[in-house]
Amino acid sequence: MTDPGAAAPPVVDPADDADWPEAPRHWEADVVAADGGTVHLRPIRPSDAYALVAFHSGLSQRTRYLRYFSAYPRIPPRDLYRFTHVDHHDRVAFVAVLAGQIIAVGRYERHGQSGDAEVAFVVADKHQGRGIGSVLLEHLAAAARENGLQRFIAVVLAENEAMIRVFRLAGYETTRHLEYGEVTLEFAVDETSVTETVMREREQRAEARSIARLLHPKSVAVVGASNDPAKIGNAVFHNLLRMDFDGPLYPVNADARHVGGVRAYASVLDVPDEIDLVVVAVPAAQVPAVVEECAQREVRGLVVLSGGFGERGEDAEQQAGLVAQHELIDAARNHGIRVVGPNCLGVVNTDPAVSLNASLAPLPPLAGRSGFFCQSGALGVAVLGEASRRGLGVSTFVSAGNRADVSGNDLMQYWETDPHTDVVLMYLESFGNPRKFARVARRLGRTKPIVAIKGGAAMVVPGLAYTSVEVAETSVRALFEASGVIRVDTVGDLFDVALLLTSQPLPRGPRVAVVGNSTALGVLVTNSLAEEDLQLGRLDDIGVDGTAAQLEATLDEALADPDVDAAVVVFVPPLQRRSSEDAARALRTAAARSDKPVLSTFLGFEGVPAGLAAEGDASPARGSIPSYASPERAVRALARTVRYSSWRQRDPGVIRSFDDVDLAAARAFVVDLLASAPGGRDLDVEESRTLLSHFGIALADGMLAAPSDGVDVVMTAHDDKSFGALISFGVRGVATELLGDRAYAAVPVTTADADDLISAPRAAPMLDGYGGGVVADRTALAELAMRLSTAADALPEIAECTLGVTAAADGVVVTTAQVWIGPPTARPDTGPRRLRGF
Repeated sequence: MTDPGAAAPPVVDPADDADWPEAPRHWEADVVAADGGTVHLRPIRPSDAYALVAFHSGLSQRTRYLRYFSAYPRIPPRDLYRFTHVDHHDRVAFVAVLAGQIIAVGRYERHGQSGDAEVAFVVADKHQGRGIGSVLLEHLAAAARENGLQRFIAVVLAENEAMIRVFRLAGYETTRHLEYGEVTLEFAVDETSVTETVMREREQRAEARSIARLLHPKSVAVVGASNDPAKIGNAVFHNLLRMDFDGPLYPVNADARHVGGVRAYASVLDVPDEIDLVVVAVPAAQVPAVVEECAQREVRGLVVLSGGFGERGEDAEQQAGLVAQHELIDAARNHGIRVVGPNCLGVVNTDPAVSLNASLAPLPPLAGRSGFFCQSGALGVAVLGEASRRGLGVSTFVSAGNRADVSGNDLMQYWETDPHTDVVLMYLESFGNPRKFARVARRLGRTKPIVAIKGGAAMVVPGLAYTSVEVAETSVRALFEASGVIRVDTVGDLFDVALLLTSQPLPRGPRVAVVGNSTALGVLVTNSLAEEDLQLGRLDDIGVDGTAAQLEATLDEALADPDVDAAVVVFVPPLQRRSSEDAARALRTAAARSDKPVLSTFLGFEGVPAGLAAEGDASPARGSIPSYASPERAVRALARTVRYSSWRQRDPGVIRSFDDVDLAAARAFVVDLLASAPGGRDLDVEESRTLLSHFGIALADGMLAAPSDGVDVVMTAHDDKSFGALISFGVRGVATELLGDRAYAAVPVTTADADDLISAPRAAPMLDGYGGGVVADRTALAELAMRLSTAADALPEIAECTLGVTAAADGVVVTTAQVWIGPPTARPDTGPRRLRGF
């Protein structure tokens, strides 16, 4: 891709960035490499000339040969000028930077005025195999699409199998031509469902590995470790000692020779061996120096317990804290380091092969199969203590504090493939990237249940302001429902559901058998079933004098009933203690013979009593029978589990593509409109008709075109300023307006989502001929919802689009349209991989 004949001055001035066209700011990003480390990706600058020469000189002869097809020992001045002076349109180049050094370069150059461009990249030998080439290709393809290019051409030596594999595995449909030892690959750069799937799978693996580096360290240093019991450095270091961490521990304290009987070191630089994880417990002003030392030692992860950052005070004080927080994360990411915190409780991994308690929790949690994420440190301490009291263990625990870098989304990526985690528990005070949360949760929820408390509805916690967005309650509800997240209101409910999920199988349906020795408690259970929309499958009362053998036989019979999906056992203790123990054994024995969930109100015990506990290392062990203090709580936990199981069994549907949709034309139309009104504006009728036509939606010419016998409905696409796009649907009428009878679905809407959206409003029977009216075409309404979803997903500039629709027996007619366009407001979850920015 060099051009020896290009006219250019032989002298390179690295200070002429300001005199050269500036690249789009959104092209710059921090990304997670395949091994879990971070790198910084940005467009090349003229001032990169000397760094580029240093990068090139560091390449091995083999790498230079594979990239340039010749020895190419040095970059001639005219090539250097051309490589660093690009127009960011026809000629684009990205550099990957780590610790201030260029470690990879990718570029494309357009062929004349065509829609084709030649693409190539080269990665420093030390960093090959980290997936950086794949990341460069994603970002180059996105820039190419933005600049109107349609196709990439890559010429690669046939022996360069690694580079050929990068193109082949990216998800593009490539054509290959081999001639004279060179392979020419050609492929369209359009983003397809295949390329999207490949990119998201790589993102999941990379982000999971980045969290694994934090939770599976081979060595830990504590900066600020102290012998003073009043300091947090003392607490966290002694927690590591008490947990018996499986690896070397290094206390770092310049004023101590030993901490807790372990030799101390004056700084991170003085530690003689490699350090994977550093826990920081020093004042905020000292943290930057610690990060710099960690960078020099190539530390993989930081847990910053220190406060005094984004959570500080108000106005000027808080702004100073935010600046310090930005600088902390920027410095860490620039050296490939992920950060938990600052202002956090810490991290825990109960895996016996790790035994990590790098937290301020006074007591180590029990080992279990639940991964737990929370933001608040104080709440985390309380939650871990209550979990242990109830016998609920965790596999891993992370308190993210200000969540400046690592967030709940990262943990969900990790837990998706973590073999030690079966259930995900989350206390969410705010959302950083709600659209990504919805996407990741929807995928994770298909294999592992997510139980979440969303605290502070419609409110952003001050300490999380810069990494959070305000999400309306309507959006939160739609987000959770679309993702299959089990939403609970209290910490108690969280544990109730978690105990059931970690110990018992999922119910296949809503039919419940009630078995017990108390008529009064049996009635309470049946009443609770009705309140939770569960069905009573059968009621078996063995009486207060019933024996353990009767209880076992009755439960066996109930669980064998094909009309039963789950069983709730209520047991009132007899006077003889031995009878209670026999009953517990009988209950556990019968439950073990079935694949249906069993839960109980056993002696009013809360958690898993010893008599109902199965054998195993986890707490609770699989097969244990959870007990609840009241029948109502047992049924409420079961009901939430039933709804989750129903969501998981349901066909998720597919995102339909429509042949008559012209995204390019729609995008160009909106760009032209916003050029004259950058702040946004309403569209008139003809403009609305033109925009909708690009998505196959016909706007009728006035109300006269509407059928006389139909059901009037309203459908809206709304760009929530934090969450992204939502589609709402309701039947028109005064009652609907007064009662807010609308259903919501998160974009993108699948075929199943669309059907559910149309059926969800309480007034939906109006669509089925209620009161002698017309039976509306639900299929046409669902298609309209999916077309509107396509528009909202492709064009975040559509701030709101409200359609008045008449649904007839043989189709729908869009009679009115009110469209407002403006600059996008939601945090994006589209395009190439990137970490959340500042």
